[in-house]
Amino acid sequence: MNTSAIIVCAGNSTRMGGVNKILLPLGDTLVIGNTLRAFEKAESIKEIIIVTKSDYVPQIEKEAERIGITKPLKFAEGGETRQQSVINGIRCIGSDTEMVAIHDGARPLVKPEHIEAVIKDAGVFGGATLGVPVKDTIKVVDDGLITDTPHRASLYITQTPQVFKRRLYFEGIDFALEHELDFTDDCQLVEAIGGKVYMTIGDYTNIKITTPEDIKIAETLLNM
Repeated sequence: MNTSAIIVCAGNSTRMGGVNKILLPLGDTLVIGNTLRAFEKAESIKEIIIVTKSDYVPQIEKEAERIGITKPLKFAEGGETRQQSVINGIRCIGSDTEMVAIHDGARPLVKPEHIEAVIKDAGVFGGATLGVPVKDTIKVVDDGLITDTPHRASLYITQTPQVFKRRLYFEGIDFALEHELDFTDDCQLVEAIGGKVYMTIGDYTNIKITTPEDIKIAETLLNM
């Protein structure tokens, strides 16, 4: 299906010491360059919208050209929250877009085949997200004391991209705006209106660059 990718890169990188993580070197390009390459190779993606601060646009455009990104590239200004940033990106999608794939720009190791898989599942269920089963036992803690141990087999680490049929996602946005809700996860928009979201199994290499050591981990995974 005709899918628009919205790459969210509008964070403040506070846990990176204020350094813009998407512009850090990774392999033979930048973090954002690796992300763009994955969506360039995913056949279902027809256009890429990058949501970021305007100051970063020239460098991203230059790098995209250098590494041979050929798909239409658009830019939207980041908002005060993730949800607002995604909405700004949504406003830029093409009129013929059937699906939207929302991805963290700081997940540079996502694989094109996993992008295609989650798009396929979203086409069936209306929404889908990449994710992987948790490996560790999770504890619920209140005031320093363990209050519950959820059943591990039903727990998943949620990744991106998160993909939705256009109309369904728009309904979720309308609901959130009407009720003044602000979600940190795009699946929550669809869940809030009773929509179904499928968990598409990805892999553990689809990490998010959050802290300085994550760059070193990503370099190792990339070299593998």
